Amino acid sequence: MQIDFTNQQRAEVLTQALPYIRRYRGKIVVVKYGGNAMINEELKQQVMEDLVLLWLIGVKTVLVHGGGPEISDMMQRLGKEPVFVDGLRVTDRETVDIVQMILAGKINKTLVNLLQMKGGKAIGLAGMDGRLIQARMRDERLGFVGDITHIHIKPVLDLLEKGYIPVVSTIGCDAEGNTYNINGDTAAAHIAGALQAQTLIMMTDIAGILRDRSDPASLIPEVTVSEAEGLKADGTVSGGMIPKVDCCVEAIRRGVEHVVIMDGRVPHAILMELLTDEGAGTMIVGDGQ
Repeated sequence: MQIDFTNQQRAEVLTQALPYIRRYRGKIVVVKYGGNAMINEELKQQVMEDLVLLWLIGVKTVLVHGGGPEISDMMQRLGKEPVFVDGLRVTDRETVDIVQMILAGKINKTLVNLLQMKGGKAIGLAGMDGRLIQARMRDERLGFVGDITHIHIKPVLDLLEKGYIPVVSTIGCDAEGNTYNINGDTAAAHIAGALQAQTLIMMTDIAGILRDRSDPASLIPEVTVSEAEGLKADGTVSGGMIPKVDCCVEAIRRGVEHVVIMDGRVPHAILMELLTDEGAGTMIVGDGQ
């Protein structure tokens, strides 16, 4: 259903966004992007529009992306069946080459191109560029799955200073030249922390933290770090949400002001969160905020 707005109503919407524009102008916002919002072409266009709009009003925007479904698809097309252990992709040498090809190549450059088509200025970075994401092997059983040892954030800061939107694919490296597949949420938390970002937005496939997983209306709009730990302890946060919430808490502890878990399938959810009273998803903040 299309809703027609008068010019006056459009102007009122813009003026209502003014306090939020003032709040975020000149600040750093990191967006972790993946899931269905990346697969659905219409949603992808809207996410890129949101990011370019933020960039145009002076928000220093950083996009960190994954690409698990596309990696699995390419593996199967090459006759290699994806294998997961405890939710992590087993990544042998052949698989890590595929990961690098898809993340640093196809997905990263597609997103850069889309941002530029929407009127933004973007440059893609892989975690190996400038040793942005340094890593070590997590577990020999998993192969080249990496744990982050250091974030060398200067390449991202340099791009922000020059007025670009950095687009970061989550691949790490070590001093011996090995390449590692890095969890996207973990990488986003570490990068946002190294940037001392105002906000980290985690785009997911659910509305946020729910009191009742079967009821989207039970969304919890805001929790502190301590409350988030309590929700894990009582089972409200369970399964795949546990590592995601852990990444949010890690980002707060590394200096990010607040983190938002939101449903990336909702059109223009980023703008709803940053530029309206209602917001979107669940905001996690430090204790005492």
